[in-house]
Amino acid sequence: MDDGLGPVDSQAAAYVEGFCKALKAKDNASEHTIRAYRSDLGDFLRWAGREKLDPLHVGHRQLRLYLGELDQAQYARTTMNRRLSALKSFYRWLSTCGAIDEDPASVLQGQKQGKALPRKITHPDMMRLLAVYSKRDGEGALRQQSPADMRNLALLEFLYACGARVSEASGLKLANVDFKAGQVKVFGKGSKERIIPLHEIALYSMRGYLDFARPKLLAEKGSEYFFVSTRGNLMTPDAIRKMFKQALELAGLDPTLSPHDMRHTFATDLLEGGADLRSVQEMLGHASLSTTQIYTHLSAARLKQVHAQAHPRA
Repeated sequence: MDDGLGPVDSQAAAYVEGFCKALKAKDNASEHTIRAYRSDLGDFLRWAGREKLDPLHVGHRQLRLYLGELDQAQYARTTMNRRLSALKSFYRWLSTCGAIDEDPASVLQGQKQGKALPRKITHPDMMRLLAVYSKRDGEGALRQQSPADMRNLALLEFLYACGARVSEASGLKLANVDFKAGQVKVFGKGSKERIIPLHEIALYSMRGYLDFARPKLLAEKGSEYFFVSTRGNLMTPDAIRKMFKQALELAGLDPTLSPHDMRHTFATDLLEGGADLRSVQEMLGHASLSTTQIYTHLSAARLKQVHAQAHPRA
């Protein structure tokens, strides 16, 4: 098999597809995660093809050679560790399936890297972003909203109001939005269910979209999903990311920001506003409190900045 980037072992490629299907069926991995694993493993298979190695019969030395070449090519540590994670998961799965006798990746260790603080969207920038599709322009003048504008505004308000992941916003069902109680039920990683409260501004935008825009987008189609595309279909994670990028461009903001930074901003704003860590953990759907604690570091950094600016002896 040759995909134009170098020969790929067809048997190994079939196993990669089987592994990706297992990720979906057993681990309920997102399409984004599966796409990343397939891409990373595809890169390894092409490398093995160029080196005339059988991916199903390599040892840890050959895997280290592959990682060493990535290092020489000056790949970022995050990329190298992600590639290693893909290899370890793949070979562990092959071993479990009985496709290989020994797992060559089990002894490999990733490079240590400092934890990068999540990015927070500043309040002025957040207001500019949320104003892109609102009823009023930047100068406060009324403007006509299209059905897509109303949906996009509701989506942005929703993401900032509850810190949902893009996949959770995409999979949000109409039946799981409770306007009376002011809350939503979302299903996160591993289909874990959690209930998150929503504030009035988000509820207002979502209600306006539901009552006036969504029926026009559906055009007499039926859908169980809350957010739908201009053709009345499910609003996919990729479509949400594309909309977000367009909103950034219209707002004149940093194009490298992502919807996940809305989630980071939500968590940081809650902690800086006095919310306790356990409550934020519950709303974000983090399995471990240590994952949520990174936001306390970000808040501490902000406090340190304020201290340096305000204290007379700082």
